[in-house]
Amino acid sequence: MKVLSSIAQWQAYRETLLAGSIGFVPTMGALHSGHLALVEASRKNNDYTIVSIFVNPEQFDDKQDFEAYPTHYQADLEQLEKAGVDAVLMPDAAQVYADNYRFKVSESKFSQHLCGAHRPGHFDGVLTVVMRLLNLVRPDNAYFGEKDYQQLQLIRDMVAAFFMPINIVACVTVREADGLAMSSRNQRLNKKERDQAPSLYATLKTSRSAAEARDALVRLGFEVDYVEDIKNRRLAAVRLGNTRLIDNVPI
Repeated sequence: MKVLSSIAQWQAYRETLLAGSIGFVPTMGALHSGHLALVEASRKNNDYTIVSIFVNPEQFDDKQDFEAYPTHYQADLEQLEKAGVDAVLMPDAAQVYADNYRFKVSESKFSQHLCGAHRPGHFDGVLTVVMRLLNLVRPDNAYFGEKDYQQLQLIRDMVAAFFMPINIVACVTVREADGLAMSSRNQRLNKKERDQAPSLYATLKTSRSAAEARDALVRLGFEVDYVEDIKNRRLAAVRLGNTRLIDNVPI
């Protein structure tokens, strides 16, 4: 497995991939089984699988949240090598944002709702870094989890709007045995919060409406940012202590 810490190294390596399809899994590290499911899907359907690890400062609306984001790079690389990844791209922010973030991608409608309404600038940061990484990697297929459902839809729409020849592949949310959606942020939950967290998924599944789900979550002690039914999905974001959790279920 190649570990490439500079964009120049990556570009030289990319030129050696002359034939075959490329699958790409962008991550912020702190990998768990949900990430590895994306890797597995890519390996099953592509000749090469590339993973990026980059904790993107521009998508954090809270500096403390960025500084607290877990990093386990050595463990991440060991997992990816075991999973059969061909190369890992690990640039730093100075390379990804050599322009000092002068140029960015903004979406004017859907990104202003749900998570976007509570996290100003978040989706500008997400879409901008994904655009830059997709342009660097130039994959045939890129893999994203359904847990971040709003993000997934925005990335799909961005790729279509800019005529990018990349297939965005959605992978189902991977959950713990008790139903909690796997997330790097789960590491920040204390024991009491971790015991409470699975109630988010259970409540979204069993409530008859978004309003009923919101009321139930408040009674259970969650601080609710939103619960909304949009088309065939119920989406929610809540807080437990200092940790923000998101989830969604089909309805």
